Amino acid sequence: MSAIDALLADARRQLGRRVDPEEAAAVQQAGGLLVDIRYAELRDRDGIIPGALIVERNELEWRLDPTGAHRAPEATHHDLPVVVICNEGYASSLAALSLRQLGLHRATDLTGGFQAWRAAGLPVGGEKPR
Repeated sequence: MSAIDALLADARRQLGRRVDPEEAAAVQQAGGLLVDIRYAELRDRDGIIPGALIVERNELEWRLDPTGAHRAPEATHHDLPVVVICNEGYASSLAALSLRQLGLHRATDLTGGFQAWRAAGLPVGGEKPR
């Protein structure tokens, strides 16, 4: 097993339960936060999840720390349910664990990422024609 595979497996073990697209939609519907960490090129190519907070990965901890000076207005408290979304569900596991380490104890990620969301037929906005 490569070092990154081991790191990813450990992150997922620590996260415990990850969510599927329908569960992520339910978290959003119940007032939780979906956080899209994909870079702009992917968002431009594939579209976005309506209502998701867009925070590129390199800014995530600063924007989601409820006690930080640079937090996003949506990052209101440590009990906030947060689902991190990357393109295919790999980087989001590491990012969600980082948020847990900041005290966002309900942070998790979307299994399969944005591609799974779209494949499930859930809403996508700003999608470019193929």
